[in-house]
Amino acid sequence: MKAIEVIFPVFFMMFLGWLSHRRRWVTIDQNEGAKSLVFNILFPLLVFHVLVKAELSTNFIFEILFLDAAWILIYLIGKSIAKPISGRYAQLAPFLLMTCEGGSVALPLYIALVGAGHAVNIITFDVAGILINFGLVPALITRQTSKDVAFLPMAKRILTAPFIIAVIVGIIVNLLGLYQWMTVSNIHKIYDSTMNLVMTPIASIILFTLGYGFHLRAAQLKPLLALTLVRLILCGAIVCAFFLLFPELMVMKIFLVGVLLYFACPTGFPVPLQIESLCKDEDHKSFMSAFISIFIVVAMIVYTLITLFLI
Repeated sequence: MKAIEVIFPVFFMMFLGWLSHRRRWVTIDQNEGAKSLVFNILFPLLVFHVLVKAELSTNFIFEILFLDAAWILIYLIGKSIAKPISGRYAQLAPFLLMTCEGGSVALPLYIALVGAGHAVNIITFDVAGILINFGLVPALITRQTSKDVAFLPMAKRILTAPFIIAVIVGIIVNLLGLYQWMTVSNIHKIYDSTMNLVMTPIASIILFTLGYGFHLRAAQLKPLLALTLVRLILCGAIVCAFFLLFPELMVMKIFLVGVLLYFACPTGFPVPLQIESLCKDEDHKSFMSAFISIFIVVAMIVYTLITLFLI
């Protein structure tokens, strides 16, 4: 029942977006405006908030370094096999293989299983994804969409992006212990209330926009299934690597559940917004939405199996 409580609202918001497009309740420009709001304002604030409250332990750093290296390797693998497995969607494929959606899918499912006290496990994985989504991906997109890009202008564009500023400031605030100071002085209640209000609409807006662009076509089925299989294999390899690199953590059932659940989740929701400039037409946008929809179902299946056999 918990899985349905978490997953149903996800599908409902995507359905609402799809219906709004079909019935023309929301124009394309209005949908783009919603994306801009999330991408340029709300998401950077979310990134900042996650980093401010994260526990920067030794394992935290090692897990982030390992995952970022793994996602980069997966991108390179995806790029090398993109054409034969995904055809006309080859430009999108490597990006869709990277990162997982923690905040809107993995985290609520994980909390439902083990409680909010262990949420830091998912948050740690998500920080690694944030660095990829808002550091590496913009650089790659800029390089692909601009024929002749000088290094310094590109570096300036990346470093001044709202997400990167949020990452840098969030880490500095964390290291200075300002959130702990706010906790002691009771100011944190104002901060938490403000950030909760900021973060509440993020997932809903993103899911709505994903649904808005969802129009599954028969020609997409073969590349969708091929790319789904590749992502399952690569994420399975990351899970196996956790057993080799972090055996002392993987023997703990609570951590094991987090790893299994997280890497069964869909591509991070910021990715479609980031790589939209690579889309040639509505068919490409529909492919991204369909791919994410498949992995929302995969996450629900894995959640059910974990509930039956591990919890």
